[in-house]
Amino acid sequence: MNSQVHGAVRFDGVRKNYGSVTAVKNLDLTIESGQLVTLLGPSGCGKTTTLRMIAGLESVSGGQIHIGGKDVTHLSATYRNVSMVFQSYALFPHMTVIENVAYGLKVKSVPKKEAHAKAEHVLTLVGLAGFGARLPSELSGGQQQRVAVARAVVLEPEVLLLDEPLSNLDAKLRRHVREEIRQIQQDLGLTAVYVTHDQEEAMAVSDRIVVMKNAEIAQEGSPVDLYEHPNSAFIADFIGDANLVQCGITKTNGEFAEVEAAKRRMQIRNPLGCEALANMVIRPQDIVLSKPDRNPGFSGTVTYAAYLGSQIQYTVDSELGELFVVGGATPQPFTKGDVVGIQFDFEKVRLVG
Repeated sequence: MNSQVHGAVRFDGVRKNYGSVTAVKNLDLTIESGQLVTLLGPSGCGKTTTLRMIAGLESVSGGQIHIGGKDVTHLSATYRNVSMVFQSYALFPHMTVIENVAYGLKVKSVPKKEAHAKAEHVLTLVGLAGFGARLPSELSGGQQQRVAVARAVVLEPEVLLLDEPLSNLDAKLRRHVREEIRQIQQDLGLTAVYVTHDQEEAMAVSDRIVVMKNAEIAQEGSPVDLYEHPNSAFIADFIGDANLVQCGITKTNGEFAEVEAAKRRMQIRNPLGCEALANMVIRPQDIVLSKPDRNPGFSGTVTYAAYLGSQIQYTVDSELGELFVVGGATPQPFTKGDVVGIQFDFEKVRLVG
């Protein structure tokens, strides 16, 4: 593979309209060279449209797109040095694996011997050495996805685009293949833009995540930043599970606030400077349940309990409202109907507006 430095992507005030409908609003975004950045969000938020504008498959209604420092706003897909991995794989069923991977090189008039040598090399990189003579129908779903990645990577693109690449795989295989995609991206130093609606998938593969909502960026940052420092109730609930407990702010003191919920007052860190009304963000794994006589905190009743091997998930009807709780597997777990005490570490609680 070429050791070229792969180019960054920059959006300057890019927007996309379909008639009176705005799909993307005045987007300013920079994707650094060598990073994997995920566009994450619910259906209809604009993430796939954004990806397709990078690819040149959608025209822009305003603003500029730069790839590797070059203005590509009005260049067609053919003249952009990007490759895309589609949700459906889009492999040619009548071609062998090696022919599928070498196809893009053939279109670019690369001699067959050279094209097949490059394709063999990339198949080795994605763990499919020796699979070149097989047909796609002779491969598993995960292997087909790796062929799709190889076909994109063999073209040595400045930017690799991945559109919901794991959506056709079962849960266990998704985890395995996402690890492989991340490893390939890091090994080759590729600039990659990844689209998904699955927050766990986004957190597992990304250097940075751009969360989109209503055609614009709601928040961007590293997985740790978004999880630990959400800027809104939407982000807190979208990035990882969260219990959002409405509270009143009775006093502020620097970075802390005195809040009131269920007739109790607590000191909570308040980095966003929320005032009057806010939501406490309490992560399910930060809540500890106990027998009520051992607990001076809040109380509640278990309404649902599910044993999942390494953990037990509970729904608890409490003074703070309905809480989702994740606890470690124990020899004597709580069951539906149990009255429990509820405690959580105030240091781990966040306030959002």
